[in-house]
Amino acid sequence: MVKLGKHVARISAACLRIFAPFYVPENDEVEGVVCKASELADNSMKEFPLGEDGGKVLVVKQHGEIFAVGSKCTHYGAPLANGALGEGRVRCPWHGACFNIKSGDIEDFPGLDSLPCYKVEVTSDGDVKVKGKKSDLTVSKRAKQLTCRDPVNSQAIVIIGGGAAGASCVETIRQEGFTGRVVLISKEPHLPYDRPKLSKMLDVDVKKIYLRSEDFYLNNGIEILKGVEATNIDTKGKVVTLSNGESVKYSSVFIASGSRPRTMKVPGSDLNNIFTIRVPEDAKAIFSQLTPKSNVVVVGSSFIGMEAAAFCVGKVNSVVVLGRSSDPFKETLGENVGSRIRHLFENTKGVIMEMNVQVTEFGGKDGKVSSVKLNDGRTLDADVVIVGIGAIFNSEFLSQSEVETTGNGAVQTNEYLQTNVENVYAGGDIAHAPVFAIGNKKAAIGHWQIAHYHGHVAAKNMVGKKTSLRTVPFFWTMLFGMSVRYAGYGGGFDKVEVVHEDILKFVAYYLQKDEVVAIATLGKDPIAAKFAELLYEGKKLTTSDIKDNAWVTAAKA
Repeated sequence: MVKLGKHVARISAACLRIFAPFYVPENDEVEGVVCKASELADNSMKEFPLGEDGGKVLVVKQHGEIFAVGSKCTHYGAPLANGALGEGRVRCPWHGACFNIKSGDIEDFPGLDSLPCYKVEVTSDGDVKVKGKKSDLTVSKRAKQLTCRDPVNSQAIVIIGGGAAGASCVETIRQEGFTGRVVLISKEPHLPYDRPKLSKMLDVDVKKIYLRSEDFYLNNGIEILKGVEATNIDTKGKVVTLSNGESVKYSSVFIASGSRPRTMKVPGSDLNNIFTIRVPEDAKAIFSQLTPKSNVVVVGSSFIGMEAAAFCVGKVNSVVVLGRSSDPFKETLGENVGSRIRHLFENTKGVIMEMNVQVTEFGGKDGKVSSVKLNDGRTLDADVVIVGIGAIFNSEFLSQSEVETTGNGAVQTNEYLQTNVENVYAGGDIAHAPVFAIGNKKAAIGHWQIAHYHGHVAAKNMVGKKTSLRTVPFFWTMLFGMSVRYAGYGGGFDKVEVVHEDILKFVAYYLQKDEVVAIATLGKDPIAAKFAELLYEGKKLTTSDIKDNAWVTAAKA
């Protein structure tokens, strides 16, 4: 009876939250004139203060109507006034999240929260008066309302994977009115967390980067099964078998099992102090071995490796990055951009970049790595080795199922993230899914933003609200406090055109024939966001548009 009482109380508390938004205590109200309507050009946005406590709102005028929403992106707090205004929505300049200007609802990701929305009145004198909650101004974010769990509803949606796709999926399921059982299966012993921070901050406390609290999931009837993984899906019996011997029946299942780091296959690879980075325990283990006397060798010159190298600089004796190509990021960002990043690491930060090399062997002492041997015969001192050489899809558990996968283990889906099996969906890293930005050609994209978006779309489709994929991939990396933004999908680009003001301030255009399929920027916000919004609206850039970034001034402010 005690357990039942707690369960009822928890459900009651969750139900009360549905009605909370309709009641605003008088002392929580704030109202004021923020500007004159004549100050706002059509199709523009501007940030204004509201109240006496330093709060700000974003005021948007589009098609003659004026709206007011929260001024900061709910992901990392970027000022939205510096972003890109699209048709009915504003896009964050830093990481591409999008919010509806009428409701404040989040429409694209990363992040889970929506913006607060304020009442707007234009007086007869032309004053723009804004009214809302003081608490909204302080927090500048809001969680969308979630439906209560109904114990009578016997349906169950099972989510395999506790990453961004899974976290986004479980919330959207409840937001869209599903009252049955929601079960998230996570092989990690943690709640869903902000994974991209691991390689950027190896000393991060995982509990401080949880996306939601334990109480959030409990109060909303979302079951999190931690420390277990799926070992099989019986698609005929609709049962997921778990590593602890238990099983879970489903009405629909979402496969978002992600990927794991690829490991080295050379002599000495089993020595201690050779690490990959995927989970908090990896980051913690690496950080525990870093001392001012440590010689750190990073194998791999793409995003994980370069971010880890940037973190280690200044904390250890030396940092050496080993790459198989001539420049870091060459395969994804091209040689011109890669050489600029190499300049930053070598000439500015003192990182030793050893390019066009391969590791042939690790040497050890007392069971720990002590050296790295290269294919050119040289041997480097190494107390800590960080390996970032790609990933492998976690799809082996599907081998006995009817779910169709590609040769490398990605799961085939359609534009609704449905697999070839009824009521089985897939998303995130593991999904070989249509990409709207490239005419719905299929690709498996391991981006944090894509994973969030996939979870959202899969959830809507699983609860019967048919929604097709329509997003523009948006990726970023942070290196020494500088962010490279990447929008679009440049897989198989023919050439790169770079428009630059400085070696570390540029816009790179990735072209297939005459069409721009992606861009990368450094120090040029919000151009990546503007390009993403341009693609989202079905428009294109060609070679003739990009000289001196001329298209930017012609685009919406």
